[in-house]
Amino acid sequence: MTIDPLEEKVEAYFAAGAAAGDDPMAIFAFEELRDALEAGAVRAAEPDAETATGWRVNAWVKRGILLGFRLGQLASSGDDLSFVDKHTYPARRFTPEQGIRIVPGGSSVRAGAYLAKSVVCMPPMYVNVGAYVDEGTMVDSHALVGSCAQIGKRVHLSAAAQVGGVLEPVNASPVVLEDDVLVGGNCGVYEGTIVRKRAVLAAGTVLTRGTPVYDVVNGVVLRAEGETPLIIPEGAVVVPGARAVSKGKGQEWGLSVYTPVIVKYRDEKTELSLALEDLLR
Repeated sequence: MTIDPLEEKVEAYFAAGAAAGDDPMAIFAFEELRDALEAGAVRAAEPDAETATGWRVNAWVKRGILLGFRLGQLASSGDDLSFVDKHTYPARRFTPEQGIRIVPGGSSVRAGAYLAKSVVCMPPMYVNVGAYVDEGTMVDSHALVGSCAQIGKRVHLSAAAQVGGVLEPVNASPVVLEDDVLVGGNCGVYEGTIVRKRAVLAAGTVLTRGTPVYDVVNGVVLRAEGETPLIIPEGAVVVPGARAVSKGKGQEWGLSVYTPVIVKYRDEKTELSLALEDLLR
C-alpha cells in the first residue's frame, strides 16, 4: 500500500515529539494538512463499506491535528472581537464564492474544519477543528460540532444540539451523523455514537456509549460493545424515555433512570412533520 506523502510527513513529525518544534518544515507539513482538512480532501474519518461500522478512522489525520497544537504558540487574532489561541488554529475566514452562510452574531469556525457549499450557520454556533460538515446542513443557534465529528448532507442540528468530538485517543471513532439526520433541540450525541441516515432524535435525547437504547419496534436493546460504538439504525425515531430500577433501594423507592427509546421508524407522517423551509437556506 502506497503511503501518501503528507501522511508520511505528519507521522514523522508527530513521532519526533517536542523536537518537531525545532524543524521549521514541521509547521509547513501541518499547514498542508490543515488546508487539506478545510478543503475536504482528507478527513479524520470517512465512509468505508468494508469496516464493521461502515466508517474508517484515519488516525494519522488526528495525529496531525494534535501536531498543530504541539507546534502552536499563543497569539492574538480577530478584528472586532479579540481571541487568544494557538496560532495554528485561527478562526476561519469565508468568502461569498464558497457558498456558505455564516450569519452575524458570534459564530466561529476553527481553522481545519470543513464546511461544504450551502451549509448554514445560525449564531451563535461553533465548529471545531477536524470536523466535516457536508452540503445543505444547518447548524442552528447554540449548536456545537466537536473536533473530528462527521456530519452528512442535509442534516439539521437544532438549537443547542451538542455533537461531541473525539480527538483522543486517535484511533477512536468520532461521532458520525449520516445524511438527512434531524437532531432536535438540546440533544447530545457523544463518545463515537453513529446515527444512521434519516434518523430523528427528538428534543432532549442524549446518546452516549454507556446508554442502552430500547427499540420497542423490533424488541431489541442497542448497546455499544467492545470497539463497536452505539449505532442508531437508519430511519429510527428516538425519544427520551425512562426505565424502572429493578432492584435495591431504587426499586423500593420507585425510581427510574433515563434511556433513549426508538418508538417508530420514519414514515409519511414523520416526513410531513419534519419538512424544512427551503427559504431559510
